[in-house]
Amino acid sequence: MKLPVNVGPIDRVVRIVLGIGLVAVALGGSVTGPLLAGAWVVAAIALVTGAIGFCPLYFILGISTAGNRFSAGHSRGIGRNRANA
Repeated sequence: MKLPVNVGPIDRVVRIVLGIGLVAVALGGSVTGPLLAGAWVVAAIALVTGAIGFCPLYFILGISTAGNRFSAGHSRGIGRNRANA
């Protein structure tokens, strides 16, 4: 199954930078205990969603920063070409 792209390029860069930053904080020992676990979880989510360009929460809420109004995979936009609309 191909996931629809709903995370735009700027959003993707921000997520990847945030993920790398949180990994650095976690590895650096700046946080411990539950905050350490939280940093790893948020870092993993940010890195994965930034890398693949799909955010499940954006999909559920119908949000897309990818620029195309229908890029989140909603039924009205699947297979639709703006030039032929």
